[in-house]
Formats: sequence, structure tokens, C-alpha cells
Amino acid sequence: MALLRTKEIRAMDGPAREKRLRELRDELMHERGVAAMGGAPPNPGKIRALRKNIARIYTIQTEEGISGAAAASPSTPKPAPAATGPAEEADDNLEEDAP
Repeated sequence: MALLRTKEIRAMDGPAREKRLRELRDELMHERGVAAMGGAPPNPGKIRALRKNIARIYTIQTEEGISGAAAASPSTPKPAPAATGPAEEADDNLEEDAP
């Protein structure tokens, strides 16, 4: 199990990337099952490598999603809603009770 390079992941198209992600997740599930049953894994670093590869794919997907969304529609800041909560209502009740 070789580590996937970011160049390789970025070069993949969407369906190929999804297919590779599915394969990695299946392989990780298998390796975790072997470890859970008490079997000695033939390659102890394989689980970590699989997890890193999965994380790399998710990270690149997120980066591409953010860059694509930012280019499509710029975000405008929204005004914060006025703060009226139970604490302010309690203060109002105290003032009414005062003689």
C-alpha cells in the first residue's frame, strides 16, 4: 500500500476519486476487522497509511469544493440578530417588582 500523492489525487476526476475512496475505506474496514479478531497484521503500518490516504482525498475534495463555491458566489456578511434572551427578560421582571 503506497501513499497517494496529492498530485495523483488532484489528477483524478470525480468518479475515479470516489471509486478510490470506496476501495480504501473497504480495505481499512478489512484491516480493522483482522486487528479486532486478534490476528497479527502482516503490515502494522497499513492502517495508518490507509487512514492518511482517506484523509488526503477528503481534504482535496473539501479544498476543491470551497474554491469552486467561492468563485461561483461570493459570500456577504449577514448582520447579527438582536440579542434578546431570558437574562434580559429576568432583568425587566426585577425592575417591575421594585417599589
